[in-house]
Parts: sequence; C-alpha cells; structure tokens
Amino acid sequence: MPFDVSMKLLKPTTTVVKGVTKKTFPDPKDVTEVFFGSFRTFGGTENTSNNVYVLYDTATVDTWYNPEITGDCKIYICDTGEIYDVAGRPEDIGMRHQFMQLKLEKAGGKP
Repeated sequence: MPFDVSMKLLKPTTTVVKGVTKKTFPDPKDVTEVFFGSFRTFGGTENTSNNVYVLYDTATVDTWYNPEITGDCKIYICDTGEIYDVAGRPEDIGMRHQFMQLKLEKAGGKP
C-alpha cells in the first residue's frame, strides 16, 4: 500500500443559530496537518432527478488509522484541490487500529 497522496482532514464545527444546528468546515488553507493515503476513483455514478443531471464522483482512500476521521468529515486532496465528503462510517481494517478505508463522494453536475 503506497500511501503517496497528501490529504487534509476537514472536521466540522457545529453551532446552533436560532435553534438550527449549522455545520461549518475550515478552509483547507487554515489546516496545517497533512496525512497520506492511497486514493482511487471509480468514474462515479450518474443520476437524473427533477431534470437535473448529477454525477456522484466516488473514491476510496486507504490510510493509517486515525480515530478523528468520522462520517461527518470532509477530505481535501492537496494535489487537485478537490473536497470529498466521507460517505458512511470509515472501516477499521481487521479492527486492529492500524489501517482504515474511507469511501468518499463528491456531487457535481450540469443542468
């Protein structure tokens, strides 16, 4: 497993404004900690809803285990500047707290 792609973990901060919980993420330029992993994409999934074409760009990341990476975080890819949402709960491979696998997704599209 060559962990050669640099990434940043964007952890959300939640605030309550007028009774509504709002999630905000830091700007990637403000995050100094970088981690490395293997990044693979699979071409994405197409969907049309309400006459809007949406392509969900999906990816998988293998990296060292980090309990701070959760399902509500985002991952910034340093080389491309793309930001992906962590889809679901990250998998602790073998439950050994050594490696983990993340499923990522990014929504984009055109009218």
